[in-house]
Amino acid sequence: MSTHPQPARRRECLGIAPGTASVHHVATDSANLRARLDRATAHLDPPYAVVDLRAFDANAAALAERARGKPIRLASKSVRCRTLISRALAAPGWAGVLAFTLAEALWLVRCGVTDDAVVAYPSTDRAALAELAGDPTLAAAVTLMIDDPAQLDLVDAVRAPGHRPELRVCLDLDASWRPLGGRLHLGVRRSPVHDPRAAGALAATVAARSGFRLVGLMAYEAQIAGMGDAPPGRALLGAAIRLVQRGSYRELLARRSAAVAAVREHAELEFVNGGGTGSLAATSADPAVTEVAAGSGLYGPTLFDTYRAWRPTPAAFFACAVARRPAPGYATVLGGGWIASGPAERSRLPRPVLPADLRLVGAEGAGEVQTPLTGRATDTLQIGDRVWFRHAKAGELAEHVNELHLVEAETVGTAAATYRGEGWAFL
Repeated sequence: MSTHPQPARRRECLGIAPGTASVHHVATDSANLRARLDRATAHLDPPYAVVDLRAFDANAAALAERARGKPIRLASKSVRCRTLISRALAAPGWAGVLAFTLAEALWLVRCGVTDDAVVAYPSTDRAALAELAGDPTLAAAVTLMIDDPAQLDLVDAVRAPGHRPELRVCLDLDASWRPLGGRLHLGVRRSPVHDPRAAGALAATVAARSGFRLVGLMAYEAQIAGMGDAPPGRALLGAAIRLVQRGSYRELLARRSAAVAAVREHAELEFVNGGGTGSLAATSADPAVTEVAAGSGLYGPTLFDTYRAWRPTPAAFFACAVARRPAPGYATVLGGGWIASGPAERSRLPRPVLPADLRLVGAEGAGEVQTPLTGRATDTLQIGDRVWFRHAKAGELAEHVNELHLVEAETVGTAAATYRGEGWAFL
């Protein structure tokens, strides 16, 4: 049950299905929230994005509580704003960055945001690899992700082992579930290293190579952490997802432990990383895991409205202005088509949440230049009024704006530059 119960209508206004739990949720009245955001940003012209610091900080604290004492490595791609990355890292329970590109990791280290950055995906960026290999300080602070000896060969081709500092590497263990003797694959397509024997073999390869030091292992269980288990109006699908997640979790507990043991025969591991916002508590309970990862839960995008165990408080919003009233029952805002990555389906569309009782028009969806809306609230909207949306994902919102306006209480404090606002487009 929620620690701050809300009427069903108020939860639904923020894009959360009625009748669902919202553990550790900051109580939010949609009408009051709209009024507060409108007052705080009255001097701004849409489109723009805001982050409610009260909700952001509450989410950071709730995630740390769910991590059960294990440090949380911040997934920077889900934030994409140096100011807010630093704010989360300053909170109790947070330590280190899980970067999404090597160039980003190098930049964050050079800027002093962190001295412990693990790159979550293998890098083929030769310029960034040359920068890493040419700077002992960077080499000591950044860990590369590998799942194939060919990735080591690429590094050696950029700069040979005898002409660079030792580079830190982390082994990526595929965490997908392959029941029925491997005939079924449940999860994302990541690393080719799936079983403990393969993990041990790759660890032995790294140990035998000069110029590299294996310091970590990561296993991201996307089928648990990245899949909501309570899709609204689809009870049977939700039950099936929960069944898969329980089976996958049990299988991964044993396999990850065995993989860690196999790798430790060849290297002294500094960390074993796993999980994400959607599986933080469950992954933290795995004895083989020494740290967990999270990021999306700080902003609370709409994809996390379909999780039963915990739902972050919505903290990130963007505003568009009503520019047309094409007919009774319709209002059209300028812009709005900030679509999330992933499968091309409705769940990746932004959701109008303030005022309540607005929805996208099925025939048009969210458009690049204009987005028509319908619903009862359209009759209350005038030309120039703001409509507040929530993005389906977290950090991707930051790719559409140069700055995030930080709302403190009733006012906007500072405007924090996004990666885009600082002139960076890492991927």
